[in-house]
Amino acid sequence: MIYTVTVNPALDYVLQLEKVNRGEVNRTNNDSFLAGGKGINVSQILNQLNVDNTAWGFVGGFTGKELVRQLNQKRIESDFVTISDNTRVNVKIHAEKETEINAAGPEITNQEIVAFKDRLNDLKKGDIVVMSGSLTPSLPTDFYQSLLPTIKEAGAEFVVDTTGQALLDTLEYQPLVIKPNHHELADLFNTTFDSSDVMLEYAQKLLNMGAQNVMISMAGDGGYLLTQDHVYHAKGAVGTAVNSVGAGDSMIAGFVGTYFETGDAAESFRMGMACGAATAFTKDIAVKSQIDAVLPQIKVEQIS
Repeated sequence: MIYTVTVNPALDYVLQLEKVNRGEVNRTNNDSFLAGGKGINVSQILNQLNVDNTAWGFVGGFTGKELVRQLNQKRIESDFVTISDNTRVNVKIHAEKETEINAAGPEITNQEIVAFKDRLNDLKKGDIVVMSGSLTPSLPTDFYQSLLPTIKEAGAEFVVDTTGQALLDTLEYQPLVIKPNHHELADLFNTTFDSSDVMLEYAQKLLNMGAQNVMISMAGDGGYLLTQDHVYHAKGAVGTAVNSVGAGDSMIAGFVGTYFETGDAAESFRMGMACGAATAFTKDIAVKSQIDAVLPQIKVEQIS
C-alpha cells in the first residue's frame, strides 16, 4: 500500500469575479469548495494511475467532513485522525490577479498526534509513505522526521517532499526519492551552477548522503534522474503551462506509483515527468487521459 500524508489539509474556497473593489461589497460570478493538500494531490494522481493508496492526516469539524466527503466522491480511500478543531479554509480569489489567503491550520493535541502515529503500526515491508505539505503551527518542526525511524523499522519506504535543511535531515534514513528543482538544489549547497555537469555533481552528493534516487525537475527544460547506478535525462513535454500548483506533487506521484508496481526507476521517472507536465498543462490535477496524451512525448535517455 502507498500512504499519502497531509497533516494540514484545507478546504479551498475558490471565488471567481471580474474585479475586486477594495472597501466595497463585491459579488462573485462563481464559487466552489475544493478539497486541497499536497498529499491529497498525490492520492488523486495515484488513483488516475490505478495504484491503491490511502490518505492519512488530520481532519476536524464541518470542514473536515466536507473534505472527506469530496475524497469519497473521488473514490480516494482515507483514514484520517479526527481532531476537535476545524480543518482550515483557504480562500482563493480569481480576479484580475490571483490572490490567496491561507489559514495557518488547526490546533492538534498530543493525544491526536499519538493517534496518528499509531497508524504507522499498520506498515509492513514494501509499503511507501509519501509526506507532503506544510505543518500546522501546533506540530513540532521535526514532525515528519520523527516518523522516519518507525517507517524504516517496518521495512517500508518513504518520500518527504520538502526543501532546505528539512530535506537534508531525511537523507540518513535513505528516502526512496527526493525531488529538488535545479534552484532548490543550488540553494541546498549555497552555490550556483554554470553547467549541467556541475549540477549533476551536486545531485550525486545527495545520493552519497543517503538518497536512493534523486530527481531534478527543470520545468519546461525537462529533468534528470540519478540512481545508484545510472544518470538519466528527459526533455520537457511540449505544451502550454497554465498551472504550477500540484505539478510537483504529480511528478512525485507518477514516480512513486510506477516504482511501487515495477521497481523500474527509469520508467518511474518517465511517468513522473508525464504526470507533472500533464498537471502543468491543465487548471487542475491531471486525469488519466491527459497523462496518457503527454506520456508518448517523454523520452528517457541514459547518459551515464
